[in-house]
Amino acid sequence: MNDTPENPAEPAQLETQAGQGNPPAVPSRAGRLRTPSLRITALLAGGMLALGVAVGAAIGPAPEASYAGGASALAERLPLLLAAIARNSHSASAPSTPTAAATAPPAITPQATPTPASSTATAPTSTSATPTRTATEEPASSTPTGSSRATTPKLPAVTNVWLIELAGAGFAEALAQPSAAPYITGQLIPASTLLSGWSAISASAFASEAALAEPPAAGAAPPLLHSIVQPPCPEGAAGAPCAPGTPGQLTAADEFLKATLAQITGTPIYKEHGLIVVTFATVGIAAQAGLPAGASSATATYQPPAGVALMSPFVHAGARSSIAFNPTSPRQSLEKLLR
Repeated sequence: MNDTPENPAEPAQLETQAGQGNPPAVPSRAGRLRTPSLRITALLAGGMLALGVAVGAAIGPAPEASYAGGASALAERLPLLLAAIARNSHSASAPSTPTAAATAPPAITPQATPTPASSTATAPTSTSATPTRTATEEPASSTPTGSSRATTPKLPAVTNVWLIELAGAGFAEALAQPSAAPYITGQLIPASTLLSGWSAISASAFASEAALAEPPAAGAAPPLLHSIVQPPCPEGAAGAPCAPGTPGQLTAADEFLKATLAQITGTPIYKEHGLIVVTFATVGIAAQAGLPAGASSATATYQPPAGVALMSPFVHAGARSSIAFNPTSPRQSLEKLLR
């Protein structure tokens, strides 16, 4: 028998390596026997997958997103599984896929956030528009105030008013008998504004309102209303020339008015701030009215209208007006009659 090894170089090589102090190398065949081949690995993986499919089918229907989608789906995914086993360096890439899938839903949440943000941005815009409208509304509200002031004329500064009440029926009687009242028909009416339809009560109310129409300025004298009543006709024979209902009564009133106006119209107060209101009333004696001795009374009536004559630097001289007196708003009459 030949005891010589088939490969004489191998013992020599082993001796050389042993002589150098290195451990003997493991034959390559032994290394191949320790690691399963790729075919065996694939068969094992396929068997495991087939077993999993069988178990899953026995348990129940698999979800749509599972890998048990049939033989065709398994055939398509098997090369990917084999490649994953062959490449050990990419074994960590499998968990990264669920992580990416887990991070995908939060990406949807920021997409819903811009919607409230846009509405929030719109809210300040609408809020800022409100002060703008408010700022434009304030000048508009001040405009009617200025226009109302413009449409309401300021009355003249009448601070002294004289209300003169004559004894008689009225201006209609004086105009019917001009010879009995020459001063009234020849001097008073041409210099004043005649209101034939006004009563003696309207004359009294107009005089009071004229004195209070405009409040006095600071430091100025307060307005005054002077009431002047013609003295009554005496009783008995002494009163025959001025008895009521006779031309003598009208003449007595004409002379009294002439003397009174002469004292008023010559004063600076009248020329600057004066107004004279002349009307007719029923003047009685104190004894007849049951009053104390020495007193007299003047009764102003509403009907028939006695008429009113307005004399002032602020009226239209010689005018005859048909303006009616408004007791609820006397200022309207003042604005139409005084200038």
